[in-house]
Amino acid sequence: MTEYSVIDDRDEFERACALLAAGHGPVAVDVERASGFRYSQRAYLVQVFRRGAGVFLFDPPAIGDFAALQEAIGDEEWVLHAASQDLPSLRELHLEPASLFDTELGSRLLGHDHVGLAAVVEETIGITLKKEHSAADWSTRPLPDAWLDYAALDVLHLVDVRDVLAAEVVEQDKVGIAAEEFAATLTRLPKPPRSEPWRRLSGLHRVRGARNLAVARALWEAREEYAQQQDVSPGRLIPDRSLVAAVLAAPSSKHALASLSDFTGRASRTQLDRWWSAIEQGRAASDLPKERVPSDALPPPRAWSDRNPEADVRLKAARPLIEARAVELNMPTENLLTPDHLRRVTWEPPVPATAETIGAALEEFGARRWQIEETAQRIADAFVEAAQPVEAPEEPGS
Repeated sequence: MTEYSVIDDRDEFERACALLAAGHGPVAVDVERASGFRYSQRAYLVQVFRRGAGVFLFDPPAIGDFAALQEAIGDEEWVLHAASQDLPSLRELHLEPASLFDTELGSRLLGHDHVGLAAVVEETIGITLKKEHSAADWSTRPLPDAWLDYAALDVLHLVDVRDVLAAEVVEQDKVGIAAEEFAATLTRLPKPPRSEPWRRLSGLHRVRGARNLAVARALWEAREEYAQQQDVSPGRLIPDRSLVAAVLAAPSSKHALASLSDFTGRASRTQLDRWWSAIEQGRAASDLPKERVPSDALPPPRAWSDRNPEADVRLKAARPLIEARAVELNMPTENLLTPDHLRRVTWEPPVPATAETIGAALEEFGARRWQIEETAQRIADAFVEAAQPVEAPEEPGS
């Protein structure tokens, strides 16, 4: 049985922070959210382990202010698994590491075949973790003991895993690479919000006409507002398919909407006035959405031979070189260079297309220094090769 302390009052919190401050070495940190159950991505449990201190499971709703924990461990290296998933929830609590070691990202850079937490723990230190509660509703109170045991194990072994991976990083001569990647994870800015997030409604491609799109938008916005008010995942109120079904059915009255068998969800009838009002607002809207919106997304590579034949030749020359270098470095190609970065610099390369100008373009896209050093010259060489005229085969007997 794993020993841990559940911290849900201020006195216990202050004592736990003092113990963590007096511990030694890196600090393992994990977060449990209620994704799929709640609207927010807030942390409902923060797990912390440090050698010499032990495992502590902090209850954010009960504790509130986490300033003392930040003061206790903020200057230490934090060990997280898939840190980019947990950092936003931690930052919401004003918890921010000075530096980090990401065991999931580190495993990718080292070429491990399986990078989930359980797989990495078993592969590095030979301990088997059960993952049966990873998709639980962590806003539940009180939390069951089995869930707490699971949460404690998520951090108990993480520092040991970090030490094994750190040694592998040295063996594979990837200390600089890992440092750049971890720093990039820590400083990466969140994606800007979408200008029209309602267009992500699953099944929206079935809706035709600007007026019907306005109804879909109004229903999505009404659901979003209510979900935020209730702190409930929107899909648990009414699934996307039900909103689209309501748009396609074009009900003539609130009663007709209520009669739709495809209009389901726990709030489909209890909030019927809300949904009917949204439909009426969409039908009366004067600011109709565009049926098609421009996108800066590139066409899929399979369409390049028709859309941009020269770029197609460049990509077919560059991609194998990047893939071969990834094999040499023992890491996935996407970690060596983000595929979208390669496609963008290939679709519209700088002029002249030298290693320096290609490197500058990759940096603008977000590539790290080590990635540019490993790929820019190879891409430039591929572009030179792609620009060579194709020699016609000799005629027989010539």
